[in-house]
Amino acid sequence: MAWDWEKLQQQKKSQGGGGPPKVDEMIEKIKGMKGRFPGGVWLVVVAIIIVLLGTSCFYTVGVDEVGVVQRFGKFSRTTPPGLNFKLPSGIEKITKVKVRYVFKEEFGLRTIAAGVRTRYASGSAYLNESLMLTGDLNVAVVPWIVQYRVKDPYKYLFKVRNVRATLRDLAEATMRLVVGDRSINEVISKREEIADAAKELLQKELEQAETGIKLVTIEMKRTNVPEPVQPSFNEVNQAIQEKEKMIYQAKEEYNRVIPAARGNAEKTIKGAEGYALDRVNRAKGDAARFLALYAEYSKAKDVTRRRLYLEAIQEIFPKLGKKYIVDSEQKNLLPLLTLGQTQGGNK
Repeated sequence: MAWDWEKLQQQKKSQGGGGPPKVDEMIEKIKGMKGRFPGGVWLVVVAIIIVLLGTSCFYTVGVDEVGVVQRFGKFSRTTPPGLNFKLPSGIEKITKVKVRYVFKEEFGLRTIAAGVRTRYASGSAYLNESLMLTGDLNVAVVPWIVQYRVKDPYKYLFKVRNVRATLRDLAEATMRLVVGDRSINEVISKREEIADAAKELLQKELEQAETGIKLVTIEMKRTNVPEPVQPSFNEVNQAIQEKEKMIYQAKEEYNRVIPAARGNAEKTIKGAEGYALDRVNRAKGDAARFLALYAEYSKAKDVTRRRLYLEAIQEIFPKLGKKYIVDSEQKNLLPLLTLGQTQGGNK
């Protein structure tokens, strides 16, 4: 059935529901209630005050946080995780400090998107943070990241006015000090060693400053030289590599030739020593034999002389080859012409 819109509007007006109540009507109703309930307004006010006090007295501390309570601005106590109670606002104030969260400060770069492969932004805007002078008077670009936790909430909140600025200043000064003690090649190739040294030194500085910070790690990113000098630096590195290559080859050739030469020299020396020893022993033997013969010769000169002669002839005569004996009385020399033509070539 269709609605009769005009009749519906007339019914609402007759029932007093034609629109929202006016302000004057609301005031009159409240005055009427006050007359009927004299303490109602005060009960509402007291209830509101109790609710406000309850919400400001009870608070919750997260599992990774510590609550630091101040009473009239002065440190009072720390509260553990969970539901805790304090005096109302204006008397005590609560500050929650994350003690398990790992904070980080970046130098020479900024994180664009974190993930498995984090992307960083670097450029001239952050160059002043990472531009450093090395120990061999070269300039290096050294970006790095400092990760830390809050170890002591009291020191973190009350001992240092601006902990983050203090940390950045100390970290930058420490890294410049560590890099300034090393050459450009060490800065590029020994990043882990530099990071460990900087972490140890920076932690000492933070403890002396009473910052309440505990370093987790210092991570050094890819270090290099400034872009304008990279081509020249690469040429220098290439020349150094070629130099080291030639030195290595020379040492290899040295190790191959010198030991062989030393072996040959030692062999020659040993051979000469053996030859000298042999000659000395032979000479001593000959001298001893000569002395023995001379002793026998002195005892019987004729017999010994004949024996020596016969022994010498016995040794020499077989080496003479064919032998011909010619009679001293022979007058005709013609037969001598056919001596070598006899049968078998014998005498």
